[in-house]
Amino acid sequence: MASLVIIMSVAIAITAFLLIFPIELPDKTFIATLVLATRYKPLAVWSGVSAAFAVQTVVAVTLGGLIGHLPRTPVEIFAGLMFLTGGVILIRGASTADAEEAETEHEFEAKTKPGLHGWRTVAASFLVLFVAEWGDLSQLLTAGLVVKYGDPVSVGVGAFLALATVSALGAVLGRALLKRIRLATIRRVGGGLCLLLATASLLHVANASILA
Repeated sequence: MASLVIIMSVAIAITAFLLIFPIELPDKTFIATLVLATRYKPLAVWSGVSAAFAVQTVVAVTLGGLIGHLPRTPVEIFAGLMFLTGGVILIRGASTADAEEAETEHEFEAKTKPGLHGWRTVAASFLVLFVAEWGDLSQLLTAGLVVKYGDPVSVGVGAFLALATVSALGAVLGRALLKRIRLATIRRVGGGLCLLLATASLLHVANASILA
């Protein structure tokens, strides 16, 4: 039984990672990390950004845990609609991804201050990403995954690892990565994953209603 629980927890964490990663990669926070890393030392930037992601992930899983205590059917409908909304937003926004990339880059360039070093760089990176991530799609979908699976720890670990990985790519390979991949394609992949989860969630609710 313990082995089964561990396997299920790992599976949930992997699911969270695989969903959040393609959603966050074309997001404004990836661009923000890229811009910060061109101004300051990448390791300091990544440390501050990851700390901001850790806090935001805790907020998201806490919200999902609170929602999960509501009656089960409305909660599953809520999760399904959240995934559906995320999928539609990502797919509809795919066509404007490249234009948004340039706009977002200029936005965060204006927020950077020259001459920061050490902990000041970490603190600045933390504040920029902490503010940018509030109400972000990845945060909302993390809460939705907690609602769906009822396992905030596994979802939180998977979501945070996805966010930390994206921020590392942004800090180290950001510009080179953008030359080799299209953000529009990544958004469509992320949108497709959201729609699959939405379909699975709503079908589960429909089947449960029929059996009842």
